[in-house]
Amino acid sequence: MRNYALKNENAVYYECGYSCDNEIFLRLGDEAFFITDARYGIEAAERAKDVQIVVCADLIGEARKLLRAFGVRKLTVDPSDLSVSEFRALSRDLSVEFDFRENFSQKKRIIKTPREVGLLRTAAKLGAQGFDALSNAINSNLNMGANDFESVLNAALSVDSNLNRDLDEARLNFLAENILRKGGELALSFAPITAINANAAKAHALPSNLKMTNGDLLLVDAGVKFERYCSDRTRTARVGEGFKFEKPQKFAEAKKQEVYEIVLEAQERAIAAVRPGVLARDIDAAARDFIASRGFGEQFFHSTGHGVGLDIHELPRISRRDETVIKEGMVFSVEPGIYLEGEFGVRIEDVVVVTAEGCEIL
Repeated sequence: MRNYALKNENAVYYECGYSCDNEIFLRLGDEAFFITDARYGIEAAERAKDVQIVVCADLIGEARKLLRAFGVRKLTVDPSDLSVSEFRALSRDLSVEFDFRENFSQKKRIIKTPREVGLLRTAAKLGAQGFDALSNAINSNLNMGANDFESVLNAALSVDSNLNRDLDEARLNFLAENILRKGGELALSFAPITAINANAAKAHALPSNLKMTNGDLLLVDAGVKFERYCSDRTRTARVGEGFKFEKPQKFAEAKKQEVYEIVLEAQERAIAAVRPGVLARDIDAAARDFIASRGFGEQFFHSTGHGVGLDIHELPRISRRDETVIKEGMVFSVEPGIYLEGEFGVRIEDVVVVTAEGCEIL
């Protein structure tokens, strides 16, 4: 059995059902140890499963003692898990061969169990509900006076705000965060992206004071966590009375409509390409080649997708160079985009799970 050490919170959580921000997890043969300090000792004892809890002030020192006590000769670690100083302290004067395995934990987790798929499906459902609630709130702003909307938002979020009828990206971002959290019931997978018109051409745009009005293009990328498992969803929509974050969209400008339809078809082609046995790069090519054939190849500058699980970015990578063989139970995003600097950007994203015959959109 492999001996290994972990510090990444999600990697440790996967092993024993609990993690904190100061921990070392050791798997030494048939035994496992969760090393932490006194701040987390009680909760670790209550929540961590199938591990021995070690509470101490010097975590690395305690790990060194255990490695010596068990006579460990080879220890697997993820090189991104330890800082240089941590590795120096851990390895000093130890007769241990360190087996560096990049993404060691993520490779273990690349195929999701049925339970994990169920948690991811629930996270995706809750995330989609959040998008619906956000569109309803924006529609309320479009259809009521400034004072009325301010009252609604203040009541919902219990804040004192100077919102006016024209929401800007920063206020949209604040609104999205609070709606998605469902009053504190859920955590966010990441900070939402709320981008209007030209700002949507920045794939990971920061919110600005750009105001939203009827007819604008609005891109929202957001997700929530359910029992620590992430959702991830992007929709691009035309703002107007009664709008929703649905895939059918109608833009007044012909160029926006053209680009939107290209991205939507690219996503559909990539999803149709998902099945066990294909390479990750083949799924990427299904979207990328179509976008390039329509003259926007240089404007699609990121990968088509990424694994989703306990981390918002996991394996596999759905990119042009990734030769991972796709297998049943893998979960990843499919999110092609086209970004026209100074004009607008379009991205459409869903998370899928690979099935025996193809895939299911979560």
